[in-house]
Amino acid sequence: MKNDMKSTKQETEKVILLAIHDKKDDEATFKSTVQELESLAVTSQLEVMEVFTQKRERPDQQYYFGKGKIEEVIEYIELNDIKVNAVIANDELTTAQSKHLDELFNTKIIDRTQLILEIFAQRASSREGQLQVELAQLDYLLPRLSGHGKSLSRLGGGIGTRGPGETKLETDRRHIRTRMNEIKHQLETIVSHRSRYRERRQHNQAYQVALIGYTNAGKSSWFNQLSNDETFEQDLLFATLDPKSRAITINDGFNVILSDTVGFIQKLPTTLIAAFKSTLEEAKYAQLLVHVVDASHPHYMEQYETVMTLVNQLDMGHIPMLVVFNKKDLAPSNHSAISGQSIFVSAKDSNDKAIFKEKLVDMIKETMDYYEMDIPSSDADKLYWQKNHTLVEKMNFDEETETYHIKGYKQK
Repeated sequence: MKNDMKSTKQETEKVILLAIHDKKDDEATFKSTVQELESLAVTSQLEVMEVFTQKRERPDQQYYFGKGKIEEVIEYIELNDIKVNAVIANDELTTAQSKHLDELFNTKIIDRTQLILEIFAQRASSREGQLQVELAQLDYLLPRLSGHGKSLSRLGGGIGTRGPGETKLETDRRHIRTRMNEIKHQLETIVSHRSRYRERRQHNQAYQVALIGYTNAGKSSWFNQLSNDETFEQDLLFATLDPKSRAITINDGFNVILSDTVGFIQKLPTTLIAAFKSTLEEAKYAQLLVHVVDASHPHYMEQYETVMTLVNQLDMGHIPMLVVFNKKDLAPSNHSAISGQSIFVSAKDSNDKAIFKEKLVDMIKETMDYYEMDIPSSDADKLYWQKNHTLVEKMNFDEETETYHIKGYKQK
């Protein structure tokens, strides 16, 4: 099956994008969601032939677009004699809309949610990630099985065919629900393993820092810089899907667990927030969030607000946050940070790594309690433990008493 799929993907698939401009949304917000849809298509290796937009109070119940605009799209396809492999809508389509568009265009009809799921299916590499993708796809498709008709018979290869696959979709609902329960059970086992691992880390007093941010903001670049690791790093949306954590050392000995997380996005479907909750679990239990923002993006503040909204929805708003305005090498020089708890850096500038770590240390101190203590030089184990598990600011040795006087910060 996989080999057949690869052969069908050799020729780039041509797609047309449809986007409704809700009258409640301003021009900049609408344009950014359309640009994002184009980026999602490029990430999925599709060739965007044309983007059609229509300003409306709400999508048409039958065809998503109004009748006149639909005729304009059909006329464009006929005049240019294009073989369109798929029509992609910028919003989640109802079963009726999918069915009617299928009848009109006689090709695959995909919406924004399906496209995101497609990319998740391409990117997920761990067993957990693959299970989460399948669960999200089945959850999305289950209420839409009746009425898809010809759409399901088109699932022979290419865009929209990864994951559950044709045979699973055509079986009855009971079978799909059984499969969803199996996946949930397997995921519970994986999550409980991670939970035990996290409890062990907390018992060992490991300080946890989570990188969050909009997709393609540069989280993985900084994860690599700080941990000297090689996470998949590319200029694509959703390059990182699987949760990843590494131990790093700052301040000459203090151990920090750094976690990379999946990127946020506008119009992130609730199905995906629920399905990929586990990729954000590391962030939920962190003592400090590092919010990476692509400062070079024309709509970076909207992306910042999108992440902040989702952070609050996920009950993470109480966690202290360092905002990292990234890609300063590509951003306008007059960029201004939003608060004192932010830095303006580039993952490509070696000097900025030291700036990042210094700010990280300052922020960590703010989440901890100050302490002073004396340790005899003979107690080497205690001395070593303090350096690894607390943020030691000063250490003075008193030769007369053969004692180290330590000032630092410890976890609350």
